[in-house]
Amino acid sequence: MTMNLLHRIWCSSNSWARSVERKLLPWALQDVDLGDNTLEIGPGYGANLRVLVDKTPVLTTVEIDGPMADRLIEKYGHRARIIHGDGTDLQLPDAEFSSVVCFTMLHHVPTPALQDRMFAEAFRVLVPGAVFAGSDGVPSTAFRIAHLRDTCNPVSPDEFPDRLRRAGFTDVDVNVKGGEQRWRAVKPR
Repeated sequence: MTMNLLHRIWCSSNSWARSVERKLLPWALQDVDLGDNTLEIGPGYGANLRVLVDKTPVLTTVEIDGPMADRLIEKYGHRARIIHGDGTDLQLPDAEFSSVVCFTMLHHVPTPALQDRMFAEAFRVLVPGAVFAGSDGVPSTAFRIAHLRDTCNPVSPDEFPDRLRRAGFTDVDVNVKGGEQRWRAVKPR
């Protein structure tokens, strides 16, 4: 995964963190029950993690970038379990989590095949009846320009529901608002 300099500056800014807290997460998690044991895949600079630690009793995150994971451990390690690992190959037990979430990172997963592996891993680690939820941008010219020289593989909201169903999820809902999409999908009981 690569991010251009402007993208890194924005994602690590206080402005982005406030936007996540006030707009993105309230919209993405509206009517979502996280339960008591949540996994966040791809916390990046931690803007989402900073809010999630107060929304669920137990929070685990998996971050693929080693130095980023180390920074998160230093900042949030006393409140969350932060793992340096790969969301497409979670080294976590089956059926451990009451929810799995990821926000504004799916487009950084380099290929559709790896994204599908991440969906399958989210499904595997969820308890039956639990939700996989998140948000990401939608493909557009402006989105691609903002991600120039980034790993940028956005998921079309038209294809997303079928990809989640192929991973085993039911009750799939993908909602688009402006340049963002949110999803919810349930692991059957």
